[in-house]
Amino acid sequence: MKILLAEDDFDLATGIRVALQTQGMEVVWVRRVEEARRILETEGCDLLLLDLGLPDGDGLDVLDRLRRDGKRLPVLILSARDGLHDRLQGLDSGADDYMVKPFVLAELLARVRALARRSYGGDGATFEVRGLWLHEPTQRVRVDGVPVSLSRSEFRLLSLLVRRADRVVARRVLEQLMVAGTQGAVQGQGPGSNVLDVHVSNLRRKIGDGYIRTVRGIGYVIYLDAQQQQPPPLEHT
Repeated sequence: MKILLAEDDFDLATGIRVALQTQGMEVVWVRRVEEARRILETEGCDLLLLDLGLPDGDGLDVLDRLRRDGKRLPVLILSARDGLHDRLQGLDSGADDYMVKPFVLAELLARVRALARRSYGGDGATFEVRGLWLHEPTQRVRVDGVPVSLSRSEFRLLSLLVRRADRVVARRVLEQLMVAGTQGAVQGQGPGSNVLDVHVSNLRRKIGDGYIRTVRGIGYVIYLDAQQQQPPPLEHT
């Protein structure tokens, strides 16, 4: 699980990073609004920990932009603003949770896990969608309790789709993931090749046809609801 931490306090950010990394989570740390926006627009993440009092602006501006763009990224606000008005404003602006500083790291980890469960059906390391179970630290996969053997590339592809369930992931994003998994492009791999389609076909054969859906001309998606027919918003990053 990839977490973007927008926090300008060095000591606090270091403690949060270490705590999250011990749970097997990837953490990208930024200290400014501008940096947070750049990461969100170019790299993406699975969850945002957002301080409000950043040096170059208000974290609420980042949250407002996310929600105006229709992005459902889970957001947990971390702020010293402890007034009722501040907490209500943060939640009404689209935050999923709000923690007042100072806080205990154990509680932060618990809230991150809770957000992951509500948003993705997992705890930050383990995800489950309609009987499809995936554990990122060990790269284990089970379908209805039966172990499934996947290649590293197949696991990376499935993990991204599961973590972004109900969001269409563009072909170019998945193709870039396949290239990154080989430490650089190789002959016959990348945009315009059929490597992605081969991996998707292999995954469908191994986990069953009921999970990965094609959104023609756009990309692929795993629905939380097997009966969903209309494609959800496109996940650009």
